[in-house]
Amino acid sequence: MELVVKNINGKDTKSKASLSDAIFAIEPNDHAIYLDVKQYLANQRQGTHKAKERGEIAGSTRKIKKQKGTGGARAGSIKSGTRVGGGRIFGPKPRDYEFKLNIKQKRLARKSALTYKAKDGAIIVLEDFTFDSPQTKKFTELLGNLEVLNKKSLLVLSEPNKNVYLSSRNLKGTKVVTASEINTYDLMNATSIILAESSVKTIETILSK
Repeated sequence: MELVVKNINGKDTKSKASLSDAIFAIEPNDHAIYLDVKQYLANQRQGTHKAKERGEIAGSTRKIKKQKGTGGARAGSIKSGTRVGGGRIFGPKPRDYEFKLNIKQKRLARKSALTYKAKDGAIIVLEDFTFDSPQTKKFTELLGNLEVLNKKSLLVLSEPNKNVYLSSRNLKGTKVVTASEINTYDLMNATSIILAESSVKTIETILSK
C-alpha cells in the first residue's frame, strides 16, 4: 500500500510512503484487539477501592440483646453486615487488576488495529517536521490543514520531540506518541492516525519482530 506524503500545510508532496502489507493489510484478529484493549484499561485501574468489614468497624462488641425471649432473630454484634452502620459483607478490597498478555498477541492486535485504520482510509503520512518552540497555535493550524482538527487524532513520531509534545498537550482529543509507545487502545480510539514519515519504518521494524 502506498500513501502520498503530506506536508504541514496539508498539501501533497512528490514523495510516497510504502506501507507494508504484513503490518497494514493483514487479516484482522478482533479477539486479539479485545484482549489488548482489555489489558490496557485494566492496567489503568488503581485498585485502591476498600470497604470496611465487620472486623474493622468501630463499635461495641457486647451482645445487643438477650438470646431468647424477644420474639426476634438472634443478634450478637452491632457490627454485623445485616444491620445499619455495620460492616460491608464481601466488600471490595485493594487488588491488582493487571494481567499478562503474550507479546506476539499484542503485536497481532496492533497490526490488526492498523489494518482497520488503513482500510478506513484513516491513516495520514506526514512529512517529518519540528517546532522551534512549543506553540499550541501552530499545532492547531497543522491539524486544521490536515482536516482533523475536530476529530480524535493520534500523531506518531519516530522519536521524542519535546516541542511538538508540549504544543499538543492542551488540546483535547489529540495525543502525540513515539512509534515505540503505540498501543491498540489509542489506535482504535483515534479517528485519524497521523504517521510521521520516518515513523513508518520504525513501526514496521517493531511489529515485524
